[in-house]
Amino acid sequence: MSEAVIALNNIGKHYGKHEVLKGVNMQVNKGDIYGLIGRNGAGKTTIFKMILGLSEYNNGELSITGSQTKRELYQNRGKIGFLVGTKFYNYLNAKRNLQYYATVKGLSGKTAKAEIERVLELVGLAGVKKPFKSYSLGMQQRLGIANAILGNPEILILDEPTNGLDPQGIADVRNMIKRFRDEFGMTVIVSSHILGELEHTADRFGIVHEGKLLKEITQEDLKEKNKGIEISVDDIDKAKELLNAGGVKILREIEERSTLEDFYFRLVGGQKV
Repeated sequence: MSEAVIALNNIGKHYGKHEVLKGVNMQVNKGDIYGLIGRNGAGKTTIFKMILGLSEYNNGELSITGSQTKRELYQNRGKIGFLVGTKFYNYLNAKRNLQYYATVKGLSGKTAKAEIERVLELVGLAGVKKPFKSYSLGMQQRLGIANAILGNPEILILDEPTNGLDPQGIADVRNMIKRFRDEFGMTVIVSSHILGELEHTADRFGIVHEGKLLKEITQEDLKEKNKGIEISVDDIDKAKELLNAGGVKILREIEERSTLEDFYFRLVGGQKV
């Protein structure tokens, strides 16, 4: 049986009469790379803020690594590293910025120095001396990820880490995420509205739409849903005439390429963009 490291049970959040989250049920298991999918404004970042304690939920229950009390929940949030926006001092370089955050996380002395060098090496920023204000978007995201993994957390939350990156930058982030799980044993939750990219990164997915988590599926579920029946004919138009409506539907599904993006749009409605 899978061990849940994060569990949301009927979590709701509202501002006045405006409901942002509506009864969200979500489970992230130990060792997952969990992809949180949804349009901008669907509720992904709000879910992250609930988990991190950056915003309070109005109803429901939240558990992190088995926490059963508010005190345990508060303590266990310390096991999470996160990238939710990139907030650094423009006039400091990567190492100096991380020295500040290491202090915030309770790291100091030789331990902090070694840890900063380790994470900068992991994200490809070792030896970079120029100030943050001169960083490209890709470098900013890399430093944000370095800060998130500072201290080697058990759980890593990355909110839109590939937003605005070029194809090489996206591939680099994807490889980092897999390495964090496979080499360092982290459970990773990553959000994105780039569905094709998440399909190559995550092994479990939660689909968020208008404040609701509509469905949780695995890569295996997706492959299972893609199965069909292949029929070879010489004249497909004649074959369609002879087959009933159900058979025609089978042919149509085989002709189309089914992906995570296809599944998402079938579930929430709408068209690909």
